[in-house]
Amino acid sequence: MHVFDRIDPATIDRRDWQLWLLAVAVILVLSGGVALLMYPAVFSAPLAMTGSTLHRVFFAFCILCFLLVGYLMDRHILIRRLRWQLVEEHRRGAALLEQASAELLQNLPGLDHFRDRLAMEIRRASTLQQPVSLLIVGLKASHELEVTGGASTAFGDAAKTVIRRLRREDSIYIFRHGIFGIVLPAVSTADAGCVSSRLQEGLTDASGASGRFSFEIRLVNFPEHAGTTHEIEKMAIFSFPEDWPGPEAVGAEDADAQVSAQTQRREASGL
Repeated sequence: MHVFDRIDPATIDRRDWQLWLLAVAVILVLSGGVALLMYPAVFSAPLAMTGSTLHRVFFAFCILCFLLVGYLMDRHILIRRLRWQLVEEHRRGAALLEQASAELLQNLPGLDHFRDRLAMEIRRASTLQQPVSLLIVGLKASHELEVTGGASTAFGDAAKTVIRRLRREDSIYIFRHGIFGIVLPAVSTADAGCVSSRLQEGLTDASGASGRFSFEIRLVNFPEHAGTTHEIEKMAIFSFPEDWPGPEAVGAEDADAQVSAQTQRREASGL
């Protein structure tokens, strides 16, 4: 039985049609067999009923068999039509969702707005002696998602998740595809770590059980990690290089994260 239970999802419609044909054929064979068995008794000498009555019963049985087969065929055609409508509606909904996610990503402010907001927040923090934290979120689509072309939808869902977990005074920017920067005014390193934990929980849920994307969140703080706007900007923008392979490939480098941050700081200071 396990051999017959192995069904390829790509051929499930064909197997469904074959099952319907088998059911209709069985009904026709059984009804035809019964009709053939009834024929001699109907058209021979009647015992209890008159010949005309038996003839009517026989033809009524034959008509009922054809009506049953016709009804089953009609229901099958209707079910197939409804199934195709559901498939088309699902495709249309997926296309609308992908379009909405793409529009959300396009409407997010970019690097120019990030630089302006960062410079303003750094000046304000310097005047009021307050910290400013930046969270840089890097997303990497799974191989299956890259093949099917649903990365924009997944990244849009991730952006929605991040936006819902930010304060009103916080702001999010898109550096490039899959890389986001978040400005957290008056937030210390410890508090930014708590925000990062909340974002990780939300992004894990947005990724789903299938793991649509992987992510990594990096933290930069003023004045703890850098003392000027240029240093902060450089560390934030270049946290994830163009050829970033994803968090799985760099998971073994967690122990060197602080050394890398210090190196970036020294490079920024030298410019």
